[in-house]
Amino acid sequence: MLRRRLVILLLPLLLLLLSGAGLGCFFETNDDLTIVALLRGETAATPVADLYLYFHGFAWAWSWLYTTEPSVPWYGLTLYALLYAASVGVFAVLWRLLRPHAGRGAVVAALVLFWSVAWLEHGLWFNYLRVPLLLAGAGVLFTAQRAPARWALFVGLLAFGLSWLIRPSAAVLGVVATAPGAWWLAGRRGLPVLAGAAVWTLLGALWLNLTWPPAAATFRRLDVLKSNLNDFQLTAPPARALPPADSLGLAEVRAWMFPDSTLVNEPLFARVAPFQPGYFLEETAPDKLLTLLQQLSRNYFPLLLLLAATWVLVSRKFGSRWFWLAQLSYAGLLLGLGLVLKLPPRLALPLLDFWVIGNLLCVFRSETAPRRAVPMLLGVLAVAALPYGYKTWHRSEVLAQEQQRSYQRRKDLYKLAGMADIVVSDLWEDTYKSQSPLTEGHPPAIHAFRTVKPRKHLSLLGWQTLHPSQPALRQQLTGSRSFIEALQRLGKRPDVAWLLSPEGAALLNRHLALLRPAGQPLMQLVPAQPNHQTRKNAMHAYLFRAKFPQSSSKAKIL
Repeated sequence: MLRRRLVILLLPLLLLLLSGAGLGCFFETNDDLTIVALLRGETAATPVADLYLYFHGFAWAWSWLYTTEPSVPWYGLTLYALLYAASVGVFAVLWRLLRPHAGRGAVVAALVLFWSVAWLEHGLWFNYLRVPLLLAGAGVLFTAQRAPARWALFVGLLAFGLSWLIRPSAAVLGVVATAPGAWWLAGRRGLPVLAGAAVWTLLGALWLNLTWPPAAATFRRLDVLKSNLNDFQLTAPPARALPPADSLGLAEVRAWMFPDSTLVNEPLFARVAPFQPGYFLEETAPDKLLTLLQQLSRNYFPLLLLLAATWVLVSRKFGSRWFWLAQLSYAGLLLGLGLVLKLPPRLALPLLDFWVIGNLLCVFRSETAPRRAVPMLLGVLAVAALPYGYKTWHRSEVLAQEQQRSYQRRKDLYKLAGMADIVVSDLWEDTYKSQSPLTEGHPPAIHAFRTVKPRKHLSLLGWQTLHPSQPALRQQLTGSRSFIEALQRLGKRPDVAWLLSPEGAALLNRHLALLRPAGQPLMQLVPAQPNHQTRKNAMHAYLFRAKFPQSSSKAKIL
């Protein structure tokens, strides 16, 4: 018993450490470091203690921890600890499932191979969304396997509760993905953990709706609308030519530039991005379906092979119609998410993991499992491990190269910013992708400089420009919550660095020209002294120039 527990606790930790040391760890998207910047107060007036859509409670704790000990990567450490907990839960389920059918060495080999082809990516290509999905699913399966033990029910509800606090929708998806496996494990005895998760979800949704301020509710609606257009491609192009304001608003939304609520708001989406089912089904859905099928076959062929192996085993031994109904449900879930929303790696692999685990639970749930089941699965895992291992190594090399390029771009940005106290930029968030969760995107030199010279960043690009903290940041920096007024006041200050891409500067100039108050000078951004190193990286420092309407000769640099 003690040896089994040590294996279950130490094997995932050892594999997580070895994969991190050998292949590295990288953020899948720039969302995580965007969140960290808000928590640290770098892109907000004060450290943000409420992100509204996710990390309920966690954000408050992290914002305090970053204030007291800013050199520790609290975000990454916390989420990797929860990823480890999810890994332990899944390993515990698989060990108890396989051990009656194979020796200890064969089970350890199966777990190591399963990690290599089906779990390693979670730590290598990290995103916060993986954690609640995996942790909630692992908690449900762990509890169902040990039902009706009350301590196991407590563990399962605790896992779901933490997952819900991180991202409610991901936690619910984790429960849905593991519901068939929970039924095959425990039948009706697995219902308490599912019922508890349902009650938690309903009460939590009620609590959020009663406690959210109006600004948070608006943030949620706008976040959905911009995702429908940019992420999910659910909208149709405008049917007719747009007026200048709507044309500019649509261009800014497509460029992920949302800071001016007078231009980018709910009525704008209704006018420029309508949902038309006919257009979606004819023009968008076929391309999304093709992309989805290519992604699954290219990136997750080991899991598809495992699924095929379980189908062969079940068809030979069981032939249960409920099993095949579950297969259709899993396939429908993946296709529905991929077609209607999207299925990025941070969702695709966890869902495929739980599909495979659910099928294994059906195959090995009784002592009548096929005798050759374990050797067959070990063979499939071994065959898939070599090509997938090469693919994983190549991915880590590509991510490491992208990380170094982002480091260099970040250094260039710091050089361009000089000793400015405020940086206005659309470039910073682009350097977040593929950064390490354990350094939070800051190599030692930059981390030290950030500590010595803290500064505020006014972001022009990214979903965080919709967050309610941004008007408060403009109020702190300029005395005005208005986006246009804040830019004009910042343009008159010598301690502000304007670091923009040419495309971002052109879009901002259109914005300033269109929304210029009557009788006021036209404010425009012009490149500062060009630098060949920054030019090749599409990175420029800009200055504000005011052009007075009565005479173009009275232009001056502010």
